[in-house]
Amino acid sequence: MDAIEQLLAIEQIKALKARYFRCMDTKDWAGLEAVFTADLHADFREGTDPPNPQAVIEGAKPYLEMLSPILADITTVHHGHMPEIAITSPTTATGIWAMEDKLWVKPGAPVPYSFLHGYGHYHETYRKEADGWKIATVRLTRLRIDVA
Repeated sequence: MDAIEQLLAIEQIKALKARYFRCMDTKDWAGLEAVFTADLHADFREGTDPPNPQAVIEGAKPYLEMLSPILADITTVHHGHMPEIAITSPTTATGIWAMEDKLWVKPGAPVPYSFLHGYGHYHETYRKEADGWKIATVRLTRLRIDVA
């Protein structure tokens, strides 16, 4: 890939991650599933405090089947900042995103808090498929979580 093709790929991956955040926060589950490869590997073990050793999910469909009922009664706002994206081949890339999220929880939601403000990083790999770049692996790490 020449420099222009690499820059175009980086911009496409940035737009992909923007769709991820928007679809997550608007609860557009079909749109969110579309940002992932079918064989997604999602590792959120370090995304909670204390860490949850069970929070590894294989596949985009199972990930959404787990996530959508949990977030049904939670308003979320996710922000991604300062992407570090490296194109590793014409069809693969890696990325690290600084992130911040806020969750406002309605009564009855299946979480043990009413508000969460988190800070951390998304560590991802991307794969270019016939219909564009997709998130192939995602791992969330946290620097801090404030809950009430």
